[in-house]
Amino acid sequence: MLMVEREVKLQFDDPEQARAAIRAAGATPLRSRRLQEDVLLDTEDELLRRQRCVLRIRTEAGKSLLTFKGPVQPGAVKIRDEYETVVGDGEVLRHVLEELGLHVWFRYEKYREEYAAEDVTIALDETPVGTFVEIEGGEPGILAMTRALGRTSADFILDSYRSLFVQHCARHGFDGDDHMLFTEE
Repeated sequence: MLMVEREVKLQFDDPEQARAAIRAAGATPLRSRRLQEDVLLDTEDELLRRQRCVLRIRTEAGKSLLTFKGPVQPGAVKIRDEYETVVGDGEVLRHVLEELGLHVWFRYEKYREEYAAEDVTIALDETPVGTFVEIEGGEPGILAMTRALGRTSADFILDSYRSLFVQHCARHGFDGDDHMLFTEE
């Protein structure tokens, strides 16, 4: 299914602070906390990254989604085309894509819980590099929820989790070529 994704991230000190702000803003629980495991794939010559696109397989609770995201369009919020479909077995799909010449270049994990309010979905993401609230929906709804959370557009983070991971590693003197996981295998 093709959608136009509009989203921003806001950073919070910890999950409890974020959860309290979301609930105080009047959002209602939509999906409970669960681990999401994402892999990003690309060609050997990094064609997708050079085109500022993303091909992702997300697995959570035994279910998988294949997502293609086009380049980010200019704007106050992150806007991009997104194609997403449920797949029967994410691991098999990854192997098929690898046989076709793609490879996993980045893996990341996060615990996510979701809330609904008006025309936005609010995701509370606990990542190895911090706590983020992602607001997705129409731009007026994003701006209204941002205000309800006690923030402004000056607080918007439009970076991907990969970019936030690289920035975190640079600040802490780590190699940003690794994966963003809670525990190493």
